[in-house]
Amino acid sequence: MFQGQIDFETAVPVSADAVQDILFERGLYWASGRAGLVDLVAAHKWFNLAALKGHAEAAAMRREVAALMSGAEIVMAQRDARAWMTVH
Repeated sequence: MFQGQIDFETAVPVSADAVQDILFERGLYWASGRAGLVDLVAAHKWFNLAALKGHAEAAAMRREVAALMSGAEIVMAQRDARAWMTVH
């Protein structure tokens, strides 16, 4: 388990050309609560983006996370993923 600290002021956003593994890792980060907070909407968003990039496990993880979410949360995650793709 990660025991360090993340400096959010110097962190950079994931770029559009990021490999599918980085997007998948972002999903794992939010699904596992590594930051001290589980954010299923964010996890679903990143797994969705990784799946769109062709990551083999991402679609299965997205389904697993979606099973724990409400319909409104899934809609929010999908909206966030579309917004990310539009900006990047």
